[in-house]
Amino acid sequence: MHIVHVLIHVKSEFLEDFISATLENTANSIAEPGILRFDFVQQADDPERFTLIEIYRSPEDQATHRETAHYQKWRDKVAPMMAEPRIGIVQKPIFIQDYSA
Repeated sequence: MHIVHVLIHVKSEFLEDFISATLENTANSIAEPGILRFDFVQQADDPERFTLIEIYRSPEDQATHRETAHYQKWRDKVAPMMAEPRIGIVQKPIFIQDYSA
């Protein structure tokens, strides 16, 4: 299992466009066989900050995700919306609840 949290800070004038573009990317991403989970959350006390919680079967599946047309479209579309470069934090699983049951 390969877990990545992507921390994103968006310029306020782009909030709606960023959310729309990211929802489209999320919908396509969850259909990838190598992705176990792909969550998109907004910080409650600072609505310009978001986190993508991406759980892949393997690091190779993340690399495959980055090659998809929908990811590349999202990356290019949201780049000018960023207040600062996004940060990806790779984490290792200790306990992950299984929501499939």
